[in-house]
Amino acid sequence: MNVFRAFKLRQQSARIDESPKVNVVEQGVDVRLAEELAQSGNPVGQNRTILPSLWLRDSCRCSQCVNKDTSQRNFNTFTLPKDLAVTEALNTDGGLQVRWSDGHQSNYPWNFVKFYLKQNRRVRPFNVGQWSWGAEIGEGKEIDYDAEGVDIRTLKSDNAKHPPAVKYEDVMDESKPGISRLTKYIQKFGFVFVTDTPPTPEATKAVLERIAFIRVTHYGGFYDFIPDLAMADTAYTNLALPAHTDTTYFTEPAGIQSFHMLEHKPAPGTPEEGGLGGKSLLVDGKYAAFLLRKEDPNAYNILSKTRVQWHASGNKGISISPAMQYPVLETFYDGPILARVRWNNDDRGIMPLNTKTGFDTIKWYEAAAKWEAILRRPEVEYWFQLTPGKVLIFDNWRVMHGRSAFTGTRRICGGYLPRDDFVSRWLNTNFSKDEIAESVVG
Repeated sequence: MNVFRAFKLRQQSARIDESPKVNVVEQGVDVRLAEELAQSGNPVGQNRTILPSLWLRDSCRCSQCVNKDTSQRNFNTFTLPKDLAVTEALNTDGGLQVRWSDGHQSNYPWNFVKFYLKQNRRVRPFNVGQWSWGAEIGEGKEIDYDAEGVDIRTLKSDNAKHPPAVKYEDVMDESKPGISRLTKYIQKFGFVFVTDTPPTPEATKAVLERIAFIRVTHYGGFYDFIPDLAMADTAYTNLALPAHTDTTYFTEPAGIQSFHMLEHKPAPGTPEEGGLGGKSLLVDGKYAAFLLRKEDPNAYNILSKTRVQWHASGNKGISISPAMQYPVLETFYDGPILARVRWNNDDRGIMPLNTKTGFDTIKWYEAAAKWEAILRRPEVEYWFQLTPGKVLIFDNWRVMHGRSAFTGTRRICGGYLPRDDFVSRWLNTNFSKDEIAESVVG
């Protein structure tokens, strides 16, 4: 097909879309967007032609059906007349107009109607447009992106020469778009630095509270600690930590996490020039999972299907494990697309001998070993040194963190933020009201 022919077909399709054919049928409303391009009885691009009556009535967003102050449904779907039917359906400039047998009238914008003729559900936008990365994120190199089978792209943005960062003053100044950029960078890259932050717990806490409220756990709320084992967790030591996610043992792991190193002092009697260590590590779980799926699809399948026991039971009086067992790689609707990484070998319990998924337990160990090996590849690891004034904030559902061993005393502060509240902040600082409604309502 030549370019001119393709252009004419696109024009024709656009004209047809502007004048859909609407008919009342027993099941609901039949809508044809592009009849002249029909194949096998269905217009091209449509997964369906009929929108069911009950679904349409339940989806009405008029002022009678939805409380405009709360955005909540105003009626009980399940007490509607059982014989409720469409009596009239009209093609109007504003959309599809439907009259009902109980006298109600509904109006559905054409963009809403066309979307659901072609799709089954709205896809939450948080996992769309993300950039995968490895060690090169800190080296000023362009980043190849080939996650979940989409086209390879090259990262070209104001962060191409530096890891994503926003200045403290821009985040705290409500007249500036700092919080919008901060949440956008976390969504896109999985982490961000807030630079030029006063090296105090108060300033760090203020940055986090610009995003959402701080989540309280058995570690407390906002944390400020040194390696003194005040809590029974290796984070409170000076030992090296491999790449992991935090709070694997919660039914809903912490969504966002942060670290701000306020100071790092050498041990008494040790010269400062002796080297203190304690470099920080980030690994993009999205990229690591992509590599595993590409190199060994069966291993990816095993880690996304086999449910694992996670726990936190080192502190006196604390015995936490999720309400149900979860796999290392959680996927959307049990499909191939990654939704969340849950990985900390130190917090993993006893593996079940019968996985009930058709995989031998030993196969899980083999798959997990391949995963662990990918996490340790130099080209996957991003190492850097935390310094006072530079707050790290990252997506704990995607980005794993770790550190090298260190000497002396490091004082670290930070906190956990709830995932849903962060996503809400990202939406409300980056999208219009109508775009947000489509995302969260449907």
